[in-house]
Amino acid sequence: MKIALGILLNSLPILLMIGMIPYVQNDYLLTLLFVLVTALYISIHRKKQDFLAFSVGLVGMTISEYLFVKTGVETFERTSLFGIMPLWLPVLWGCGFVVIKRVVTLLSR
Repeated sequence: MKIALGILLNSLPILLMIGMIPYVQNDYLLTLLFVLVTALYISIHRKKQDFLAFSVGLVGMTISEYLFVKTGVETFERTSLFGIMPLWLPVLWGCGFVVIKRVVTLLSR
């Protein structure tokens, strides 16, 4: 039960961010909100290597998404970053990597 609660609590920032997407049409404002949610999430219970996980997710998935769009695998209606993807998407991926890292840590106990 404790692990399930931990997974749920760690998933809340991602669920909150995904929930904001249809309601906040301004990509710059949404990016700012995502950065604030991520900073709050990481600062509440800062764990070793959180910033590294965030950075790998942000950079790695930005490159991946760029390649997916350029090869026609994906398309986005919101194209505020490089003219091909939403500006907020890399921040969402970065936070997602931190969530995944923390959930894996919970499961490996």
